[in-house]
Amino acid sequence: MQPLILRRTDHAGPGPRDGAPPRPPERPGPRRDPAPSRIAYRLHRLWLTPSYRRLLRYGLPMAVVVGALGAYFGNAERRAEVVAKYHQIQREIETRPEFMVNMVSIDGASPPLAQAIRQSLGLSLPISSFDLNLPALRGKVEALDAVANADLEVGAGGVLQVTIVQRKGAIVWRSGDGVEMLDATGHRVAGLVDRDARADLPLIAGAGADAAVPQALALLKAAGSLRPRIRGLVRVGERRWNVVLDRDQVIKLPETRPIEALERVLALDHAQKLLERDITVVDMRNEARPTVRLTPGAMEELRKMRQSEAGAKTL
Repeated sequence: MQPLILRRTDHAGPGPRDGAPPRPPERPGPRRDPAPSRIAYRLHRLWLTPSYRRLLRYGLPMAVVVGALGAYFGNAERRAEVVAKYHQIQREIETRPEFMVNMVSIDGASPPLAQAIRQSLGLSLPISSFDLNLPALRGKVEALDAVANADLEVGAGGVLQVTIVQRKGAIVWRSGDGVEMLDATGHRVAGLVDRDARADLPLIAGAGADAAVPQALALLKAAGSLRPRIRGLVRVGERRWNVVLDRDQVIKLPETRPIEALERVLALDHAQKLLERDITVVDMRNEARPTVRLTPGAMEELRKMRQSEAGAKTL
């Protein structure tokens, strides 16, 4: 009886068959290098650069948008269409009722001046507030002689509010060009038809008198009790004043310190009744030697008096 031979069949791989030659052992292949390639390394380093990342995130989309817009607006008809649409929308907004000015209100002006202001503005109402150039309109209003200062603003309810400070007439100036009313600084307020139009104001005359209005007003204030007799002041040579009184009397004042000279005349008149005598001119131009000029009748009487005195001496 032959013995039982058992063979193992649970080996991991196919084994050599009976009688087959054994397989040679497998050799291991080359191992893969885990390091990235040079190109991958450089791209990775480039991506980590902040400026490069900003360029890709923002610059590239912007370049695409700009290119698209450039391609769209490269057509002249498209550009004109977009511009026309923009102006249409803009005009629709500007002409909305809440932005329209329907009335002009003027405060601080007399009725004739208010009418002159409306004419100078030259507005065609209603008008959009966006079309109003307030500084330019203010310049037009202040260009009027009777306006000292103006303030313009667009108020609620579509009202253009104009508030002005009107110049007040202080003196009347008669020159070769006519009769004009001036304020206390010498600025022209308005033209007058004649002197009687403002008989309540003092009168000055002569070339350059408008430039010395403050001094003229100071002289009139210093005249005191003599003020009712003053018919006017005449500027002589654009440097000094003559005070013209009733009864054809004239006080010639010096170029410098005219108020002090007038006060001396007032003192003489108060002490000696100087201006109540037959005198035509009181000349104060020479401070050290004031002189007077008598009327022709007084001169004749003085001549006769001297002749009689001379005859009495000869006797």
